[in-house]
Amino acid sequence: MTHFVLVAGAWLGAWAWDEVAAGLRSAGDEAHPLTLTGLAEKRGRAAGLQTHVQDVVDEVERLDPHEVVLVGHSYAGIPVGQAAERIGGRLGRVVYVDASVPRDGACFLSGWPSDQVRRSIARNDGFWPPLDAAEFAGQGLTDEQIARIVSAGTPHPGASLTEPARLTHSPAELPTTYVKCLLDGPEPSAEVAALLTSERWRPAELDTGHWPMFSQPRELVRILRESAV
Repeated sequence: MTHFVLVAGAWLGAWAWDEVAAGLRSAGDEAHPLTLTGLAEKRGRAAGLQTHVQDVVDEVERLDPHEVVLVGHSYAGIPVGQAAERIGGRLGRVVYVDASVPRDGACFLSGWPSDQVRRSIARNDGFWPPLDAAEFAGQGLTDEQIARIVSAGTPHPGASLTEPARLTHSPAELPTTYVKCLLDGPEPSAEVAALLTSERWRPAELDTGHWPMFSQPRELVRILRESAV
């Protein structure tokens, strides 16, 4: 039995993992979807990146498993990757699901044109509003899935996107699986490609878009379970 801590990306909470969590549990594993501070049922609370790192660390300490698989989707890869090096021997594996990977001194918005996002955060009292439905097109989602994401999504705490990551070691040193969602781009970023040369990193692919917990939950469950072996 494996303990999975599941953390979704921007605008999403624990609810985003409903189908994946059910699939893991039906296979005999433990699934622990986590809502980060400021999102979903915790919405409206200001939170920086280190708050989200501590959310993940606190959840692992609460569960106190012998080994845990930390799963970070999209933005959540950045707090999950930092938490992974802070939980010591409790870590079994990190799984990045089409995710950003932390780099010491860099933030989520580093390395891509982010002026529009920063202006949006400034206009919305420090929060990044969810995307419109049209922006989910071409990602393998049904109209119903898009409607669910848009209706349940909540503004994301902007400080968590602009605060730099703090790492002691390279993510390459930790046992890791990186899941690339091909409709979101056929190749990983140059940074991820470099990390995948590490002996401790394994690649995986899903022929779907950036939100596979909705578009291909069964296939994602399969990859998560295979990653824990």
